[in-house]
Amino acid sequence: MKSADIIFEKTSSLHGQSVAAVVNGLRSAFPDLNVVFSTSLSLEDQAITHMLATEKLPVRIFTLDTGRHFPETYRTLQSTRERYGLDIQVMFPATTAVENLMRQKGAYSFYESVEARQECCAIRKVEPLHRALKGADVWITGIRKVHSPDRSHLPPFEIDHTNNILKFHPLLDWTDSQLKSYINEHNIPYNRLQDKGFLSIGCEPCTRAVAPGGDMRSGRWWWEDPDKKECGLHVHK
Repeated sequence: MKSADIIFEKTSSLHGQSVAAVVNGLRSAFPDLNVVFSTSLSLEDQAITHMLATEKLPVRIFTLDTGRHFPETYRTLQSTRERYGLDIQVMFPATTAVENLMRQKGAYSFYESVEARQECCAIRKVEPLHRALKGADVWITGIRKVHSPDRSHLPPFEIDHTNNILKFHPLLDWTDSQLKSYINEHNIPYNRLQDKGFLSIGCEPCTRAVAPGGDMRSGRWWWEDPDKKECGLHVHK
């Protein structure tokens, strides 16, 4: 596993380049580089999956199964596997931690407070993510600036010091229209909840449709203060 700072130094000439150019450029500098991509099966992530699959890039793809996804999300995972012939690694939360949470606090404790919701996210998402990232050097994400104010200032490459990993956001500056055009142009499978107003899709109890013209992430954890709507997967300094 390489130092994220050392890898970051090699990104200065890669800004604005395609996913393939970045991955190949970094692997040219570090032949044994371990690159991973985390997909939530969102439109962004489906676009990136298409890029990785068509270029046959040596990137391990994984997704987090919290155990509380919509049926449509699982159908999207299946259709993606069939379309591209990919081995998408599915990461589950630790069984004992989920059992303890359910036994001690019930199935809907996350509605009670921000802290309770973050506890559920930590068990079902953050801990499995840390396991999935173990040993990886570069983490490709589908983050875009339009997602939230916290993400509007991000650079395409950043260092996640918590996981000692370089994060690469290839679609950071893409607009909604660019993304949808790309999906349609390449006939990429996507979660059909997107057509019903679900613009940011997470766990079923924590996600609802957004009214026309509404903020993209307003359907996630809608009962909370908008400034607190992060689950801990992406921590920005």
